[in-house]
Amino acid sequence: MPSLYDIKPRFQALLRPTAARLAQKGVTANTVTLAAAGLSVLLGLVVAATGWPWLLLLYPPFLLLRMALNAIDGMLAREFFKPTPLGALLNEIGDMVSDAALYLPLALLLPAPPWLVVLTVLLAVIGEAAGIAARSIGAGRRYDGPFGKSDRALGFSVLAVAAYFQILAPALWMPLVLGALLLLSILTILNRVRAALAEIGA
Repeated sequence: MPSLYDIKPRFQALLRPTAARLAQKGVTANTVTLAAAGLSVLLGLVVAATGWPWLLLLYPPFLLLRMALNAIDGMLAREFFKPTPLGALLNEIGDMVSDAALYLPLALLLPAPPWLVVLTVLLAVIGEAAGIAARSIGAGRRYDGPFGKSDRALGFSVLAVAAYFQILAPALWMPLVLGALLLLSILTILNRVRAALAEIGA
């Protein structure tokens, strides 16, 4: 199914000069991966500890930065340095840690039942685990949509801004939207499992 992941090659093309400059300075892919995860955890901790509503406005620019760092670390690993097993592990673990750290604190700020936010985030992380688990049966890493990492970044950015500016009384519609995102997460898990099985002919 369609996903924002499909435009990743064009996004990478825009960032390739930056990746090249970082490589020239000796910045490794693992350094960028750890920086993205560390900044995500830091923002999540600040949101959880303070509950300041204005922090919702940081989500769109920060998630764009995080996507850029994720794209850059991949290019550094593939195009400028040799990919390593440690780098692959850090990349996958870092993504799931970042998702949990960034989105779970939104349960404190979004005008929706906290359990619904937590369940949506949990299923999103399970979706990433499903994509990784495909390798255990001999298939490739699955990135199938419709609610992959980039889609989540866009979705939660929109919800954060809508909540801050109280757009169209978000307390009325946000639980429904989160319910829809939850269903999209379930569909993503099913699509990744089905695609992995189809890839190996099972």
